[in-house]
Amino acid sequence: MNARSQIAIVGAGIGGLAVASMLADHGHRITVFDQFATPQPVGSGLVIQPIGQAVLDCVGAGEMARTAGQMIHRMLGHVEPSGRRVLDVHYDRKQGVQKGLAIHRASLFDALYQAAQSRDIAFVQDARVTQSDAGRLTTTDGQTHGPFDLVVDAAGSRSPLSQIKTRPLPYGAVWGTVDWPDTDLPKDELRQRYHKADHMVGVLPIGTLPGQRMPKAAIFWSLPRDNHDVWLDAGLDAWRAQAEDLWPAFAPFAAQITDPDQMTMARYAHGTLRRPYGDKIVHIGDAAHCASPQLGQGANMALLDALVLARAISVAGVADGPALYAKARRGHVRFYQMMSALFTPQYQSDSTFLPVLRDQLLFPVSQIWPAPHVLTRIVRGTMLPACGRLTHVGHPQSTHV
Repeated sequence: MNARSQIAIVGAGIGGLAVASMLADHGHRITVFDQFATPQPVGSGLVIQPIGQAVLDCVGAGEMARTAGQMIHRMLGHVEPSGRRVLDVHYDRKQGVQKGLAIHRASLFDALYQAAQSRDIAFVQDARVTQSDAGRLTTTDGQTHGPFDLVVDAAGSRSPLSQIKTRPLPYGAVWGTVDWPDTDLPKDELRQRYHKADHMVGVLPIGTLPGQRMPKAAIFWSLPRDNHDVWLDAGLDAWRAQAEDLWPAFAPFAAQITDPDQMTMARYAHGTLRRPYGDKIVHIGDAAHCASPQLGQGANMALLDALVLARAISVAGVADGPALYAKARRGHVRFYQMMSALFTPQYQSDSTFLPVLRDQLLFPVSQIWPAPHVLTRIVRGTMLPACGRLTHVGHPQSTHV
């Protein structure tokens, strides 16, 4: 079952680096292919939930990530012009219980990359993989690599190796990273402001960047997916005025954006591969399932995929492990895909009905016991088990993290 195998990882992102380290620990020969000349992260801030932090600990990246990032204990949102709360989710306040870890992708990448570098893992850089055929990889320069006993596709929602069919979501956001200014906003909360569901501005404290000491914040502004050019044409002064009118406390954050290139447009999609594995290939993370970041589960899901795949292979080997992984992750993935589809339109859509439903019914109900406890478990990623028991030919293995 545990024979030493040749495994290729396509994509040196969160899931790819995590699964590379865990498979290397299981004795496999690992080669990571990345499209960049120097492996690097893409994006701004995100939140790693406690169950995802446990996976970071499994690969030895947890302590470094927590040192760089910022623990948050609350997600709070208000609707304007009334100023009423319409989102209020607390992590468990019990002593010793982990909170959400807000962190810049660069800092998270740095922790995972250093953990991978401490293993005997080969990296092939500046290699954009375009095809996988029975364990053989082809790159854009026409070279072939392999054969490998298994290819792990961790190349994201636009992976050329994945057959995932996605539904574009009507709203995305522009994201940027700024210094944490002199402000009364707490450094341990995600704060957001809304006008109905068609305008949203947010601030996420994310700790520090690699090699820096200045605390940072990720800021975001909701936009229809096709309106980035409209936003650019209107100019930064118009945007700052609009954002500060919606949320005056946002002013010292917005003032640091002096060039539109400081803000990156992110467009979101929703989709799930019904069968995330094939002939000597398995898909994890956004290459297998993608959704809006509204629930803060994207990186979490990639880390859980990595953990379960590594353990499934240790139980069933590279031939049967991918199918076992898919079965074990199916329920958890389906639940969070469904929750994302339900939650996102309440905060990012052109609907006039859903914001009223959110403000007048759903939020008041969410504050009545046991709803706060349920919401906390949803956000923490523990509403359902992350996977079933991994059992193959009479050999069970628990996957609790």
